[in-house]
Amino acid sequence: MTNFVQWLDPLFLVNAVGLLGVWLIIFSESGLFFGFFFPGDSLLFTAGFLASQGYLNIWLLIIGTMAAACLGDSVGYWFGAKIGPKIFARPDSFFFRREHLERTRAFYARHGKETIVLARFVPIVRTFAPILAGIGRMEYRVFLIYNLAGGVVWGAGLPLLGYLLGAIVPGVDRYLLVIVAVIIIFSLIPAFRHLRYNEK
Repeated sequence: MTNFVQWLDPLFLVNAVGLLGVWLIIFSESGLFFGFFFPGDSLLFTAGFLASQGYLNIWLLIIGTMAAACLGDSVGYWFGAKIGPKIFARPDSFFFRREHLERTRAFYARHGKETIVLARFVPIVRTFAPILAGIGRMEYRVFLIYNLAGGVVWGAGLPLLGYLLGAIVPGVDRYLLVIVAVIIIFSLIPAFRHLRYNEK
């Protein structure tokens, strides 16, 4: 019987769920708050690599991934926009401070555009960024433009990187786990830098 850890292994995931499963995972990670633990970056790279070996169609993978990423973010935005007014109406408590939401609104008014694009490349952050954009009442038309831009770059870029390495570099499959580990580490660096900056 498979265990939970195996489901976090990108190679196992792609082989287990196939193309449709990859799309569903990307959709969940992009906008459903419970999808933050999925390994989106490494999953897409691995799926692109497997496409280079003939297991998946690279164009279906890319088109479906871009659509799933953009739709997931939009769902996250509307979820945030729906719960936002209710949260603002609540009185302050130990877990909730109105000033934090006001800061969120101010942040997305100033930096929302670049945040939506850059969040695509940071695990966990990409799950909650669209939800916070909805809570912060970022204008949806503006959100959608940058959501599409980020979804296209991320959704096409990582699978293509895996595909090209798999097609060009002989025996790259021997180093697949190392490459995936490097991708995970690099994708987490911005989050760690942000936490360190806030601690100072």
